[in-house]
Amino acid sequence: MKLLGNIVWLIFGGLFIAASWLLISFLLCITVIGIPFGIQAFKMAKLTLTPFGKHVIYRGGTSTIWNILWIVFFIGPMLALGYIVSGFICCCTIVGIPFGIQSFKMAKLALWPFGSEIVEDSYAPYVRK
Repeated sequence: MKLLGNIVWLIFGGLFIAASWLLISFLLCITVIGIPFGIQAFKMAKLTLTPFGKHVIYRGGTSTIWNILWIVFFIGPMLALGYIVSGFICCCTIVGIPFGIQSFKMAKLALWPFGSEIVEDSYAPYVRK
């Protein structure tokens, strides 16, 4: 099911969104100041390519300062709002509910990318401990 969900996701816009995230990450990594933000954009591109079968684990810590800078300077709330709207639109139909859930997962990561880790479903229970 994960494979089928990821294929449908890529066909209906996931590939375009992932390519956009990759372009943003390359542009951010050009400058020394933007490298930490570029790494987080790479993380979003990775999740956007194959969202099914992945969990986002939040570890917190000193990353709160970086997350505040992400929100202030790199339009984190606008990205999260876009994913939330997309999630609500997808959830209007029974077929779109799994895609809406993935959009909500990405909205959370788009808002607070620092201090998070993307892991496979099978490893998620072990990483949380």
